[in-house]
Amino acid sequence: MSSILMVYASMTGNTLEIAEAIAEGIRSTGATLEVKEMMDATAQELESYDAILLGAYTWGDGELPDECMDFYDEMDAISLAGKKVAAFGSCDSAYEHVGAAVDILLAKSRERGADTPLEGLKIELEPNAKEVESCKAFGVSFVKLVG
Repeated sequence: MSSILMVYASMTGNTLEIAEAIAEGIRSTGATLEVKEMMDATAQELESYDAILLGAYTWGDGELPDECMDFYDEMDAISLAGKKVAAFGSCDSAYEHVGAAVDILLAKSRERGADTPLEGLKIELEPNAKEVESCKAFGVSFVKLVG
């Protein structure tokens, strides 16, 4: 079975809720998952896993939050070739670039050679009950793609 790592950043708890629901979906398949907050992880750790989920909320007008920047910059020094990567995050449609952090993380992962088989999961603010189920399904889908 593939080794899976989830690394995320959450300020208000919305992205944490999304991460927990995705993790529940992953674990429901019998897969094992390690979960870390982005501030407690290094990009180099990604090279030790077969599959990676990256999560972040979008800050300001479409940027990564400050607590993601060191990790994001460290990604320039790693290779994700042969790895499956998915991204998720909370967003706010009141801003022009809705969920841009998800897009930024996927683009950086592709740039580093990763296969990104799923469209990024963007949830408006706090996930409702239906969206929690979508997050769980996202996790299950990711495991199926990872193999």
